Formats: sequence, C-alpha cells, structure tokens
Amino acid sequence: MNIETNSNLTTEQFALALHGKPSTIRTRLCKTGSFYGIKPIKLPSGRLLWPTAAVQALLTGKGV
Repeated sequence: MNIETNSNLTTEQFALALHGKPSTIRTRLCKTGSFYGIKPIKLPSGRLLWPTAAVQALLTGKGV
C-alpha cells in the first residue's frame, strides 16, 4: 500500500493498511501504550492520528 508521508492516518485507515481491525489497534494501544512501537497523536476530541512515516516503516519491515 502506498501511503502519503505528509499526513497522519486515522485508526481506521491504519487498520486498513494492516489488513486488520481498528479494535485490535486500540486494544494493543490500551494494553501496551503503543502499537508495535508506534504512538499516536491524541486529539482533544479523543480521536487518534497515527504518524504515516512510522506506519510505512512498520509495513516495510524497517521498524520504528
């Protein structure tokens, strides 16, 4: 999946890129404080934004 690196992803977009479920991402975040080392930006509304560069690194196997 080609992800634009100048923006952040919503949890739903992140899950789509991983071919997973948003609830899996949220559960791991609650249990460990990150999703495989990626920490989201938390907006005042409570929504989460995930750094695109970190997500791309995870998807390509380069790590965070």
